[in-house]
Amino acid sequence: MKNQAPSKISFLKITKNLLATVFLMGMTLCSKAQLSPFQAMYFQNKYIYNPAMAGMDHALDINAGYRKQWSNFPGTPRTGYLTADFQPTDKVGLGLNVTDDQTGLIKSTRVVASYAYHIQLEGDNQHLSFGLSLGVNDSRIDYSNINGDISDVELNRYSELKPYLDGDFGVAYTSNNFYLGAALPNLKTTLSQSSDQRYDADRVLFVGIASYKFPVGDGGAFKLEPLAGLRIVKGYTDIVDAGFNFDMERYGLYFQSIYHSSSSLGLGFGLDQKTYAFSFSYNLETGQLTTYTNGTFEIGFKLRLFGK
Repeated sequence: MKNQAPSKISFLKITKNLLATVFLMGMTLCSKAQLSPFQAMYFQNKYIYNPAMAGMDHALDINAGYRKQWSNFPGTPRTGYLTADFQPTDKVGLGLNVTDDQTGLIKSTRVVASYAYHIQLEGDNQHLSFGLSLGVNDSRIDYSNINGDISDVELNRYSELKPYLDGDFGVAYTSNNFYLGAALPNLKTTLSQSSDQRYDADRVLFVGIASYKFPVGDGGAFKLEPLAGLRIVKGYTDIVDAGFNFDMERYGLYFQSIYHSSSSLGLGFGLDQKTYAFSFSYNLETGQLTTYTNGTFEIGFKLRLFGK
């Protein structure tokens, strides 16, 4: 008989295909999320991407941020970070950088500690800094979000992958007005020839950023800081970043905008006081992804403790 009820084997096959589809979708969205970094890294917290910026302040700086796609679609990417850095001596900076990312069924946690060495140059508060981060990166399947066959081979194969040692290297030149920094994040990707899918695809290999603060208005009450950056991503077209930050120091307010050649535009504002700060930004997708997402919002907080 040709017309018969679907067999149990057919049902399991369909379930397996659906799980595989969700898994691959999660990997795709995760890769895209990596291409849209936290906007705070460009002006407010450069230590997010560059370990050379750990301990640039004499105070203990504690920063936290959260980013999520503005969508109710299940499994949309959301990422949080926590950084803390301080300067125990005039030449040494120490830091801790924790990132937690969840996309679809995949949850990734990265914890690294940083050491930076700052060489003071003559005049204009100039420093040449070098930094290195080392820690652990772990990706796993969140089985609590699976509605189906949890014995799927691909899911279990991914979960069997072990946490691995990872790190970053960075260098920076800073003065009162000028910043030039470059970093090699995800050193595991750069140095390893392995095809481990957790760190081999769409990982950032290089980040370079330059910016300069121009005084604006009477007595330089305001400052305009244009910025240009380049990110090299494994398996993806190089990304150019360009934007500005308009700082109203007298009022503790700032406004900023950054365009990414990966077809997205970030808009943000914040309140920056001596002991605390708050920021909010919204990233608009200007390319084909506008059909699938309403953009990404990001919030950030900062505490400055034991400052002079």
